[in-house]
Amino acid sequence: MKFQEATFAGGLPIDGYGAGFFRIGGTVYEHPVLVLPDSVTAWGGFTDTVPLTDLIGRLDVLFIGTGAETVYIPKDLREALESQGLGVEPMASPIACRTYNVLLAEGRRIGAALLTV
Repeated sequence: MKFQEATFAGGLPIDGYGAGFFRIGGTVYEHPVLVLPDSVTAWGGFTDTVPLTDLIGRLDVLFIGTGAETVYIPKDLREALESQGLGVEPMASPIACRTYNVLLAEGRRIGAALLTV
């Protein structure tokens, strides 16, 4: 099998994560974040819905990292996003980070809203 290094075509990959932090594009963030291919901003969690609804039409899918474990996201948040055509995939934050990077390398229109572990 031939291995090929992933390239991110100018996008910001999630380089690492751990207890209370994410390292994205070489910068450490010690709070929940909203990661897009071209930017990283602070995110206030499930009640901070405006930055997520602003993504409608810009992304195909949003991964929501729910911390150390996968938990249900608020039903009204999911419905508000999905009813406008934005796919929402909740998963544990470590899995969301890895999945984001794979699809970023493929050039997909994705984002990740991540709670720290």
